[in-house]
Amino acid sequence: MAGESLLPPLPNYGYKNMAKKKPVIEFRNLTFSYQLQEIPALKNINLTIYEGEYVAILGLNGAGKTTLQLCINGVIPNMIFGDFEGDVLVNGLNTQEYPTREMAKIVGMVFDNPEFQLTQTSVAEEVALGLENLGIPTVEMHPIIEDALETVGLDGLQERSPFALSGGQQQRLAIASALAMKPQIFVMDEPTSNIDPIGKEEVIAVAAKLNKEKHMTVILAEHEVEVIAQFADHVIVIHEGEIILDGTPHEVFAQVEKLEKIGLRVPQVTEFAYRLEKEYGVKVKEYPIKIDEAEQFAADTFKK
Repeated sequence: MAGESLLPPLPNYGYKNMAKKKPVIEFRNLTFSYQLQEIPALKNINLTIYEGEYVAILGLNGAGKTTLQLCINGVIPNMIFGDFEGDVLVNGLNTQEYPTREMAKIVGMVFDNPEFQLTQTSVAEEVALGLENLGIPTVEMHPIIEDALETVGLDGLQERSPFALSGGQQQRLAIASALAMKPQIFVMDEPTSNIDPIGKEEVIAVAAKLNKEKHMTVILAEHEVEVIAQFADHVIVIHEGEIILDGTPHEVFAQVEKLEKIGLRVPQVTEFAYRLEKEYGVKVKEYPIKIDEAEQFAADTFKK
């Protein structure tokens, strides 16, 4: 039936390592419909994201990934209007009660096409733009700009035109511009979808660095399941506006048949183990999701 979920929602898995960490984002019974659209873009979302998590959001185009992310920084409902029910709390602040410019101090966001975010004539000016909007004195901007560019690997390119950069460098510049605002949460909406493989590696490496070295909460919408398996510690699968899977990468990617049913794939090494189990009766205790796990799985399986 049209609009009906293919899968029943699953309960949130328990995160043992999150027991001592505080929630930084909480969706409470959120349902949102864009203006003039009858079918909700998000339906009864209940979700908790904890401090320091690397969260990956997986889903087909149109599933609701971008809408979910725009609720985190308050663009929905404060700038994009519609029928908004429920609450989104970020660091305990209700996004409906705080302007988006204030939420930008907590939540940095980078979109899929960096060129749409670049407007200045030099790399340094691009990073400075957000600081100027916050009223930061010029003398205080320089160390912030230097630190942001060094973090993303663009130090030395301060005077370069943003439009003379490669796609990967442009995306890293967009990240630096958001990073200069010193957010606690970094949201990336399919940041590698419009860049080449080298650029993809550059951007993903920066996101991992922000999470591991800067202890930043990273929320990444991405189609590359191998990337998700490598870096994420929390995976959310959204389908037709509903969260249908919510757990660790191992827990989510173990649901091979459910993911295939909605048109999503699992990492190739996971698919390999799944086929061995289903077609040849090989016993699999836990599906591998990374190359090193697959190597160990193969060694343990075939030596028997």
